Amino acid sequence: MDRRSFLASVAAAAALRPAIIDSHVHFYDPSRPQGVPWPPKDDRLLYRTVLPDEYKRLAQPHGVAGVIVIEASPWTEDNQWLLDLARRDPFLLAVVGRLDPASPEFPRLLRRFAANPLFRGIRLGEKDLAAPGLIGALRRLDSLGLSLDLLGGPGILPQAVRLAEALPGLRIIVDHMPFDEPLPAELGNALRPLANLYCKISHLPRRRGGAPVLDPAWYAPLLDPLLDIFGEYRVVYGSNWPVSDRVAPFPAALGILAPYFQQKRPAALSRFFQENAMHFYRPPRAPAGPAAFNG
Repeated sequence: MDRRSFLASVAAAAALRPAIIDSHVHFYDPSRPQGVPWPPKDDRLLYRTVLPDEYKRLAQPHGVAGVIVIEASPWTEDNQWLLDLARRDPFLLAVVGRLDPASPEFPRLLRRFAANPLFRGIRLGEKDLAAPGLIGALRRLDSLGLSLDLLGGPGILPQAVRLAEALPGLRIIVDHMPFDEPLPAELGNALRPLANLYCKISHLPRRRGGAPVLDPAWYAPLLDPLLDIFGEYRVVYGSNWPVSDRVAPFPAALGILAPYFQQKRPAALSRFFQENAMHFYRPPRAPAGPAAFNG
């Protein structure tokens, strides 16, 4: 894709403003006295102070009106640090925290953070899903109206199916799709009917030959199966910023995804970039600007 075509795609994404919700952003500050557990100090790109003002300078010109912040730190009090950040800045619509479901302190900590309406769920990785008593712990999420983000590769999908079937009232989303491997037909058939299981498209763009691929058509074989399996109601946009800077500048993913969804029905466009995130995370705040896309 040439630069002119890519800039036209970015302009198309900007025309969606101000309604986009970015459902996967990280904020952290290594300059704190206690530092941060992630990213590591030797990560020259990511080990720096990353706060909302920088993100807003990058994203607001492209139509982003609010974010769901995902906690990357396993430190319990970093959940509070993010909630304090969100309290001061209404651009942060909600926080997804990190808590250990195997900890005896999990019920108490979950009640503590869930008392803040900005706390809308937790994120777990593949190792967390082996915790004893996991289903019981996640029932507490369900009872509080919270959600679950799952982080992992393709191997997490069968576990996501198991959880979604065991806890049909719990909203579950699989982060950082599409995966590189095609989904087996049998697995796709298991995912398709699970109305409480969502897909977060936050793993774009890709690099080939040392450079990011910017042509939206190149991504159709990765995205079409997700739309076939999850439908237009269960796909959600996320940038994974600032980790996405490892691959391409912030607007690259919008320049791919906006034209792709513009080829679908107009309603699919608005659902992907805003409405599905609102329905899944149910933040106490709405993004600034119009409540839906024009068109």
